[in-house]
Amino acid sequence: QVQLVESGGGLVQAGESLRLSCAATGRTISSYRLGWFRRAPGKEREFVAAIGRTANTYYADSVKGRFTISRNNAANTAYLQMNSLKPEDTAVYYCAADSGSGYIADIRRYVYWGQGTQVTVSS
Repeated sequence: QVQLVESGGGLVQAGESLRLSCAATGRTISSYRLGWFRRAPGKEREFVAAIGRTANTYYADSVKGRFTISRNNAANTAYLQMNSLKPEDTAVYYCAADSGSGYIADIRRYVYWGQGTQVTVSS
């Protein structure tokens, strides 16, 4: 019942930063847990970060300390600030929404997905 659109991807060199946005329409995001996932070429989608309804955050070990997830319920938008980017961060990044409970990093719990935005990090 919610539609998600990612933006902010691009081509950067290793060590640089990007900020991704996920704009939601159709429903307010205040009742959803929100997650960021990524798919590298030839790989399955993997968990990157998630933020709960009360703004508690969770990160994959591979991005902890470099990425920050946030949400602005008034703007109906989620964000992923990505610093110190590495070539292995290259992937299509997706935002997703979940209205349930349980393990927040479980990709199987996310029902609503955006179309993805490409992030390419060169060395």
